[in-house]
Amino acid sequence: MLAVLCVVLFLDGMDVSMVGVALPSIGAELGMSDSSLQWLVNGYVLGYGGLLLLGGRTADLLGRRRVFLIALGAFAAASLVGGLVDDGVLLVITRFAKGLAAAFTAPTAMSILTTTFPEGPARNRALSIFTVFGASGYSSGLIIGGLLTSVGWRWTFLTPVPLALGALVFGLRLIPRDTTRAEGGHDLWGAVTLTTGMLLAVYTVVTAPERGWLSPLTLGSIVVAAGLLVAFVLIENRIAHPLIRLGILRVATVVRANLSVIALMGSYISFQFMMTLYLQKVLGWAPLAMAFALLPAGLVVVVGSPLVGKLIDRYGTERLILASMVSLSLGYLWFLFTAGGTPDYLTSILPAMLLLGGGFGFGFSAIMAQGTDGIDDAEQGLAAGLLQTSGQVGSALILAVVTAVLAGATTPTDLSGFRPGLNLVTVVAVVGLLLNLVPLARRARRR
Repeated sequence: MLAVLCVVLFLDGMDVSMVGVALPSIGAELGMSDSSLQWLVNGYVLGYGGLLLLGGRTADLLGRRRVFLIALGAFAAASLVGGLVDDGVLLVITRFAKGLAAAFTAPTAMSILTTTFPEGPARNRALSIFTVFGASGYSSGLIIGGLLTSVGWRWTFLTPVPLALGALVFGLRLIPRDTTRAEGGHDLWGAVTLTTGMLLAVYTVVTAPERGWLSPLTLGSIVVAAGLLVAFVLIENRIAHPLIRLGILRVATVVRANLSVIALMGSYISFQFMMTLYLQKVLGWAPLAMAFALLPAGLVVVVGSPLVGKLIDRYGTERLILASMVSLSLGYLWFLFTAGGTPDYLTSILPAMLLLGGGFGFGFSAIMAQGTDGIDDAEQGLAAGLLQTSGQVGSALILAVVTAVLAGATTPTDLSGFRPGLNLVTVVAVVGLLLNLVPLARRARRR
């Protein structure tokens, strides 16, 4: 059963990195600008993040096995359609649909795992194995994406189809039927207001540099997006069965875990987006060469993740997350201070990727453990979905801001054109570091 869950996470990681490698080729063939290309990333993460909480709640109500398998079939179908379309808008729509499907597979897989393995060493070990497969999928996707893009970018969309269908067949046999289900109803209005509010917020940030931040359309979009998000909070406070039980946000460790995953994923996805464009469009690297350049980060995660379960047992999640944030921040700072106009791979890019891999490898599992520890089994889907929602929605917003910052600059001819975005992701990582350093420092001072 764990193997099936891991294969699905492997697919998620592989899909994200394969499409990232293919972005310049897609833009060249379909005539998409950089600001349009970011929607191939954000369309997925917003569909994913916007309905993750509904996905986790649906799994708790209707049965984790049923929801997982139906969503996995939808993921395969969206992958197939994405590989066949010839229009940029339709391609973004298929990415959004794929993200919607992943919004149900991801929290369901996590809740199946956390309700099967008891809290403690067994769950920590399962989470570390789970993370290894996600990192392996990301690393494999870089190389496979580089190879497939050399043949044709459509293969990066079609390749996940047989793997998803295989996981579906084995899932039917290996995932046990649910014995208990949560009671209550769905919060559809909460899901609608959250998803549309986040979509409109990202769209506003991306289009504002072209339209002007003070244009009536931009200001109107800001007001509507804010109104939708305020409506979401009001709905959650009044509905009998909310998408988010806001009381869970009174737990300090849960809040800190959610903010940490925003800093971790938001900074790295934006960094990868910029490096993909810089290495291929500015330096003219082939897709496969670019994939090998970014690969060391994924390899560090693959090698380090099996150790994380034991490290959590020994040192606890707080110290491990702090160490990961230190490594992440050092990776961005090293790249900023050593890159110059044209960074050298061995002295600038490679050390940065190793540090970033260390930050991700040792931080992700620890954040997942911290965000779900002490939560009742009936709300494991909520806790897992909340963490993944924070990571995806936070990533979308940070990437949107980075894209807007880059859109305001001149067309880059060297790394200097990307420095405003690089400065931003560095600030995000450092804020994540301070967020985890302050509680430990206060506790040490009291002792």
